[in-house]
Amino acid sequence: MHMRCGLCRKEIAVITNTHVGSFHGISLSEYRKRFPHQKTGFPISVGQLPKRDPRYKKWLLSLQNRPPPWSKGHTKETHPSVAKISDTFLRKKIDNFAQWRKKARRSGFWKPPVLLQHNQHLAELIGVIWGDGNIFQFPRTEGLTIASNALNRGFIKRYAKLMEKVFQKQPYLSPPNRGCVKIRIYQKDISKRLKIPVGNKGNVRVVLPRWILRKREFMVACLRGLYEAEGYFSIHKPTSTYKFAFTNKNIHLLRLVYKLVKELGFNPLCEKNRIMLSRKKETFKFKALIRFRDYQ
Repeated sequence: MHMRCGLCRKEIAVITNTHVGSFHGISLSEYRKRFPHQKTGFPISVGQLPKRDPRYKKWLLSLQNRPPPWSKGHTKETHPSVAKISDTFLRKKIDNFAQWRKKARRSGFWKPPVLLQHNQHLAELIGVIWGDGNIFQFPRTEGLTIASNALNRGFIKRYAKLMEKVFQKQPYLSPPNRGCVKIRIYQKDISKRLKIPVGNKGNVRVVLPRWILRKREFMVACLRGLYEAEGYFSIHKPTSTYKFAFTNKNIHLLRLVYKLVKELGFNPLCEKNRIMLSRKKETFKFKALIRFRDYQ
């Protein structure tokens, strides 16, 4: 049975909020005040029906033959109409995920990015990222990856645990691939919070946060991360040769490591692509100071 809209006199099955809002710019409650004698809205929605109700089952079957929505598989980068919707929501400051976000927060499903605490854990993590880590940019998030030799189980266990402490989120460990294991985590604004640029760090100018440079314990922790990633300790007893070196092709990172080691009271040598300590006492003292390869 059809009825006539009191405003446009058009015959429609049900006078709904969508009709009066789209065509007349008013709400259904306002329409009811103006035309109290007319029946408006659906008497009951499908969502209110019990699942055993034949009407609910009929509706469920009808969904199987319903074509997918026009926007399925499209984003604002690939379809102009989706981009227009996105711009309209942005202009009118409509947050269509507000209710979902509130429910997700209450249930613990979604947690906002944590505020990173300035401590030794974060300083060491920043060091290892500058050495063996990388930050990738995705359309809606960022990914942090630390690569490791698959045989170095102590390194993998330590930095997976350290990453979890800093970001309060358990990282993903990839299966060994060509002798490499990747420790990976995804969150928003990783680069901004760590102050480490996204992408290749081959010749990027390295700038450590000031809070690391102000405390000796933070400098030591940062150096530990750097040396765990790119350092090696070697002894050749026949010639009494001792070497504790940091290797990297980034000249800015080499200069930074040289400056930090120097400030801690050691006498490093700056060579091409590496910083090296070669005095026996200094090598063992520096190794003990940063607890190199100590995973206990």
